[in-house]
Amino acid sequence: MSIDIFNEISKSNAIMDKALEERFKTNEPIVSILLDAEHYSVMSGGKRVRPFLTLEFCHLFGGKTEAALPFGMAVEVIHNSSLIHDDLPCMDNDDMRRGKPSCHIAFGEANALLAGDALLLYAFELCAENKDVEPSTALEAIAVLAKATGNFGMVGGQVIDLYGDTHTLDFDTLIKLHSLKTGALIGAAVKLGCLAAGVASDSEEYANACLYAKNIGLTFQIIDDILDARAGEEAPEKTTFLKFMSESEAFEYAKDLTDKAIAAIKKYEGSDVLIAFAEYLLNRDK
Repeated sequence: MSIDIFNEISKSNAIMDKALEERFKTNEPIVSILLDAEHYSVMSGGKRVRPFLTLEFCHLFGGKTEAALPFGMAVEVIHNSSLIHDDLPCMDNDDMRRGKPSCHIAFGEANALLAGDALLLYAFELCAENKDVEPSTALEAIAVLAKATGNFGMVGGQVIDLYGDTHTLDFDTLIKLHSLKTGALIGAAVKLGCLAAGVASDSEEYANACLYAKNIGLTFQIIDDILDARAGEEAPEKTTFLKFMSESEAFEYAKDLTDKAIAAIKKYEGSDVLIAFAEYLLNRDK
């Protein structure tokens, strides 16, 4: 049976958007402009692929949506926190995000910085308050998110990215950059879905889920580099995969990673959607 991956993502997004909207309504801070800046950033669209993965891996291993929702929201608000901070003048200095003025343009640099900080912390609150999992599972989820976000995760990857603005990165460092900056949070999304379903972190299922996440994370970045080059949007100061291989070689490399991702999970009943998602990441044109 053919899987309409866009429909599957859309269904996941509807669930996630409703849950996020409700949480913002019930967590109004004293200073309303902070909530406005957070809401503006989180609810301004986006693919929501990370919470999609959280929900899908929870379902794959027999878990319930209710258990995965807070974890999926946590991953999504961290992702949006990183986008707010990435756009700041001291980082990428981008004035637009998802076709709208970036958070710091709409609300001011200081408010954007605080909104990003608040969203990052809110993720851990969401995990801690998840009443549909055991307290020990919530604690494990917090540890997974902290590692994926900090020195040896997303933030560490951003440091390497900034270093790459003035230095040429070798291939191994480029892999490390994207494994941390992008891949770590994708990995966390998958791990949290497994934990929500009660999958033990030392199990074969968990290891295979991590292998899937590792490979689709790199595939995502390779295809991004290819699409940027085709559109003439490749930043000359950035080291990309196309610095080391031709476009066709890069695609074949991404295809090999996708094959490995699929091989890791295809034996599990109900993996069709995740297989279709991996194939979509490889073959997307935007």
